[in-house]
Amino acid sequence: MATADISKRFDAVIIGGGHNGLVCAAYLAKAGQRVAVIEARSEVGGTASSEKFSGVTVNICNCDHLTFRTTGVSEDLDLAKHGLKYLDVDPTQLATSWDDRRFWPHFRDVDKTLGVIKHFFRDEVDGYRAYLRDAIPIAQMIIDAASQPPTRRSLIGKVISRRGKGVTTMLRWSKLSSAQVLRKYFKSELLIGPALVTGPTVWGVSPHTPGTGLGALTYAMRHVSKVGRPVGGSGMVPISLRRSIESNSGVIMTNTQVAHILCEGSRVRGVALRDGTEIFADCVVSACNPHDTFLKWLKNPPATAKPMIDKWRATPHYEGYESKIDARITSKPRYSNLDNKLFEDLGVDPLSSTLIVTPTTDELHRGFEMISRGEILDQPAMLVNLPSILDPSMTNSTDHVFSLESLFTPFSFKGGWTSKAEPYRWLEKYSQLVEPGFINSIADWRCMTPAHYEAEFFLPKGHATSFSGGPLAALLNSQPELTRYRTPIKGLFLTGAATFPGAGVWGASGKNAALTILDQ
Repeated sequence: MATADISKRFDAVIIGGGHNGLVCAAYLAKAGQRVAVIEARSEVGGTASSEKFSGVTVNICNCDHLTFRTTGVSEDLDLAKHGLKYLDVDPTQLATSWDDRRFWPHFRDVDKTLGVIKHFFRDEVDGYRAYLRDAIPIAQMIIDAASQPPTRRSLIGKVISRRGKGVTTMLRWSKLSSAQVLRKYFKSELLIGPALVTGPTVWGVSPHTPGTGLGALTYAMRHVSKVGRPVGGSGMVPISLRRSIESNSGVIMTNTQVAHILCEGSRVRGVALRDGTEIFADCVVSACNPHDTFLKWLKNPPATAKPMIDKWRATPHYEGYESKIDARITSKPRYSNLDNKLFEDLGVDPLSSTLIVTPTTDELHRGFEMISRGEILDQPAMLVNLPSILDPSMTNSTDHVFSLESLFTPFSFKGGWTSKAEPYRWLEKYSQLVEPGFINSIADWRCMTPAHYEAEFFLPKGHATSFSGGPLAALLNSQPELTRYRTPIKGLFLTGAATFPGAGVWGASGKNAALTILDQ
């Protein structure tokens, strides 16, 4: 075989250099496989990456990582050696609402949080204790279940090891909506709203949607796991993973697009690139959305794959609904209506955590309904942070990095995304929560909309298909390729946000896909 042919043959080809694709590739490369990662953009990381804007470092998506450090990925791949270092974020979040403009912090420590709840919601302390009794065992079970490929045996083993604690509640919650679950424990919208925003709203669904009950776990997850931010920005996760892959002779091919996944008989034989180059491998892993994988790229798939392909043809691809403003600001905002003495007594900077700004439950439901009409709430749900407060490496001056993520902002916004008028309105809305002068402090800003995510990150309609649900959904899901990582085509595997355990900078999907491949 000629040298040119040898260079085009690998043990595994991973399509998509998002963090899950990179995790999968890093495990395979560490195991001794010759691995190639094909990434359409000029750099790896996808929406988990960071980049320079106006002289500062900004994150493509929200910078808070809740579950990545629960997977063992950092330790297995020795990512600290490759530059990954985390800063703990505590308070885990700050919250307010458009109707009740008080600001309350949530802490990882349960007793500290109960003290805050007693201060702000005197009648809700017992309800929060009851919530934690029910929710924490489920949160622990989900984190444990995500640490290895989900099988009936592994999940039953987790249940037995915990003596069944939390299983009955998980079954009950799984049938309810997030709003129903939270209203069983809490009365205040200021307490319910932030959990709904970081749960079903982030998933892109109404809080009243049946089957979203596990979205109510967001407070419990913040007690079980540490919220953290990588030093240098969220993009240090994919950067450290790339370094790990390359240290084990893996190949990263950027600015490279796949045209076809090649099949021969019952199995894959590699991929064809847009320029006509063919790369051969007995294992192909798609870390991209399943619609592209099965409906756009597959060439000559075996007949055994037809039922799966037909199912995906009938599966709707939804529109993106998240937008994110990045700005360089010359002075820090100061929140109005802040209980400064309380925060001084707690010894925390309210700007160090992400602020959740929430409408009421009914308004969140209305915001979801408005997506289909291309409309946006007057007061949308927001996630706001200043990552340079905790991490000065994000800026090389006295200026700060400001981030505002606005939810339920549809791809088909009827006002169109060519104008900055709508995103600027969100900045004006946020300015109502802070003391005068914020708008004048904005030196430069941009907005990443669903249209940008489609054009710049190859996400159809600006939306990345995301697996939602917990371990039960992994067992009962009607599309097993999303939970077993295997497909009916031999050698073709899936990873990424569409597969268990889902979206966010988690990495468990990439790890589980790699373990599945290595266990063949």
